[in-house]
Amino acid sequence: MSTLCKNWTQWLMETRFASLTDEMRSQTMAWLDSVGTAVVNMAQIKPDDVVLDIGTGTGLLAFKAMEVLEKTNGNGRVIFSDKFSDCLDSCRNFLSTVATNVNYEFLNAACEDLKLPDNTVDKALMRSVLVHIVDKQPAINEIYRILKPGGYFCAFEPIIRSNTRYWELLDPKFITSYYEFKDAENKIMSDSNDSLCNFDDLTIKKNLSEAGFTDTSTLLHGIESKYTVTKDMVIPWFISPPSPDRPSMKERFLQYFDEAKVDNYIAEIQNYLEGKEITLKTNSVLIHATK
Repeated sequence: MSTLCKNWTQWLMETRFASLTDEMRSQTMAWLDSVGTAVVNMAQIKPDDVVLDIGTGTGLLAFKAMEVLEKTNGNGRVIFSDKFSDCLDSCRNFLSTVATNVNYEFLNAACEDLKLPDNTVDKALMRSVLVHIVDKQPAINEIYRILKPGGYFCAFEPIIRSNTRYWELLDPKFITSYYEFKDAENKIMSDSNDSLCNFDDLTIKKNLSEAGFTDTSTLLHGIESKYTVTKDMVIPWFISPPSPDRPSMKERFLQYFDEAKVDNYIAEIQNYLEGKEITLKTNSVLIHATK
């Protein structure tokens, strides 16, 4: 495997956008901001709510929750929770530079073991966390446990297995071993042991029900983006890891083919797509559930 990111914060702030142009990165950041706003709006945060941001990362949801509480003059509290201490350090360092009247604290804990008493949180927020957990049921059970009766779980998760696949962008006439790579990619995207693609909106709804949540909503949302491919975009698509502890797409293909064959496939994709406008479909699910 290639060298993994030094830590999660580095991946969040640098590596995951390595393949994007400045324009694409700007569009992505605007989209992430809108996602964060949607999740926080669903939570309907009240002045005295205890709000838990699970897997806070760079703090997008927690900071937005603080903005809401800032305007209410209540006694609410925001908990920045993450199993990676470097993420919490990043949020802590930022908060040391700003003034706020909102109560906040930090919790170094995994989603599957939040280290909080039962029935202590009013609103549990999450963005792109379940996608990194293979067995999602224990994590959702834990969220249910720490919520107060009547509390909300509001989240956003990407549904990667239904996104546009590489083979859909290509013409078999121009790609050696096209059908072999198509078959391999389909297997990769349907691996039940791969946290990134072993779920969708229907399986999440089943997880919520099994945990005990009522009044559950899993709203599937799809967007399409169009852009012209440059040759230097393609290699980062294949070598950038989807998270610090997960293999890149190239490494996944190496489970099926030798490196020379994979490198040739990537080179052919570069040559075929250079200068072409492509349309990418990206699916996600907005989750709202009540305890």
